[in-house]
Amino acid sequence: MEEQKMSNLPAERLNPGPPFTNVGVDVFGPWTISTRRTRGGIVENKCWAVLFTCLVSRAVHIEVVESMSSSSFVNALRRFTAVRGPVRLFRSDQGTNFVGACKELKMNSEDPELTSYLQDQGSTWTFNPPHSSHMGGVWERMIGVARRILDALLLKTKPLHLTHEVLVTLMSEVMAIMNARPLVPVSSDPDMPTVLTPAMLLTQKMDPVSPPPGEHDLKDLYSKQWKQVQALADAFWKRWRQEYLTSLQPRRKWHVDKPNLSKGDVVLLKDAQVKRNEWPVGVVVNAIPSKDSKVRKVDIKVVKQGTQKVYSRPVSEVILLVKGE
Repeated sequence: MEEQKMSNLPAERLNPGPPFTNVGVDVFGPWTISTRRTRGGIVENKCWAVLFTCLVSRAVHIEVVESMSSSSFVNALRRFTAVRGPVRLFRSDQGTNFVGACKELKMNSEDPELTSYLQDQGSTWTFNPPHSSHMGGVWERMIGVARRILDALLLKTKPLHLTHEVLVTLMSEVMAIMNARPLVPVSSDPDMPTVLTPAMLLTQKMDPVSPPPGEHDLKDLYSKQWKQVQALADAFWKRWRQEYLTSLQPRRKWHVDKPNLSKGDVVLLKDAQVKRNEWPVGVVVNAIPSKDSKVRKVDIKVVKQGTQKVYSRPVSEVILLVKGE
């Protein structure tokens, strides 16, 4: 098998600019929603989601598409640019997911209506070469995890007959969860280690979006619509934390000696009790060695809302972000 040295990152990944100046585009779905009730039963329709990923900040934006036409896709582009501002470059792959969805939606990047819209906006659309999904790794990784979770989640709720309003609101919650994920590198300030997130770059606000008070589980799927959304969002959050944190942690474990965690290391806690969109980051204040001098337990100082707390955790429940001095 032939291979070649990896090229430098493209300019649109490196040049500074406002968020969503250069974006990657992909389409995933479809899912079945209920549009209206008739005497003969419930009328159903298919919906897809268009994922826009900023190539610099890694922030994501999701729009729902339900009409099988280029006009509907142009409307999705218009909604996206109306919120995020003008786009200089759209980039997508030619994989079966995107091209297949475009064919099913009857979308064509060379459609006169679409090309006219892009020209009027001063935008260009670029396709990656076929069979080169690694060139779209910025958005492929995010959409891969999100697609698996949403497909599994919404297939379980198929008898529920989700409405368009519930699906659109759920996608907004999914977007908030994905934009609250930690980026690397993070601040190594031991007094206030702050997780740098795409949402922080977009909103200039330090605190994540908090979920409504109360507990929401699967029994709420048959309750009010806003409770349906929160139950689905909580289920997505639990799966997202599990799969995204796993992707940050190397798969090779326990067979090779690893450097010990030490005092001053900045770590991310894999805490199952945290609220949605929260990523608890702390500083190791005490590394406790075992008899073989290997550190398998650490004390971690976490600062939350100005209050310091110290937690003891096994090293298997933390992820090293920044090595201390």
